Amino acid sequence: MRKRIFEIIEVSKDGDKLSLYYDTFMLFTIIISIVPLAFKDTNTVFQIIDIVTVSIFILDYLARFITADLKLDKGARSFLIYPFTIWAIIDLISILPSLSALGSGFKLFKLFRIFRTLRVFRTARVFRTLRVAKAMRYSKSFTIIAKVIKNSKEALVAVITLAFGYILVSALIIFNVEPDSFNTFFDAIYWATVSLTTVGYGDIYPVSTAGRIITMISSLFGIAIVALPAGIITAGYMSALEEEHEDKSLPDKVDATEK
Repeated sequence: MRKRIFEIIEVSKDGDKLSLYYDTFMLFTIIISIVPLAFKDTNTVFQIIDIVTVSIFILDYLARFITADLKLDKGARSFLIYPFTIWAIIDLISILPSLSALGSGFKLFKLFRIFRTLRVFRTARVFRTLRVAKAMRYSKSFTIIAKVIKNSKEALVAVITLAFGYILVSALIIFNVEPDSFNTFFDAIYWATVSLTTVGYGDIYPVSTAGRIITMISSLFGIAIVALPAGIITAGYMSALEEEHEDKSLPDKVDATEK
């Protein structure tokens, strides 16, 4: 029974219709659960949506927990390791703030209202936005992209390191060239990041000729640096699609050869 549950809750493979239906249902649930976040005010309908969807998320989390050994393949240790995996943490953080909605019936859940007192996030609604990340688990495209990023991590790390290095160097230069335009070094880093991505909000900008020349150079280099990870991911994605296509066509070739 646990094996069948594991097969259903994982991303659908080998034409398992029940697994495909489950993935579709969870995607629909996630979309419905974030609808209340688009409104500042709440009402009874939104509260019901929150209670129903978070209950589904809890059942999904428990199903994944009791089948952790089948996923991680580490025996009994899997049940200790699973809660600390990235997906489990995302699931838990997206669930906990909403548990206070059930607090009227369960005193224990009232303890989770502490999440609503975290001033740095203003409200627990911020945590609930992590439900969007849950959708990645049920999307085949996101699964392929995650695989591409994992396979290309060395190249991506090199590009990210280059980008951070360039931001720091640009910030140091502009901070010393135009100390009057930038009150703090953080302002210079903010400007360098905005220039690197060629966004240019215009709230902080150099006024001297030297500063403007540096801005132009930063923007030109930014175009090249930003384009690198896009090219790496695109190439890896196309390669992954070709591999998947070959894997699907392999059984047909084997059958044809046997015939």
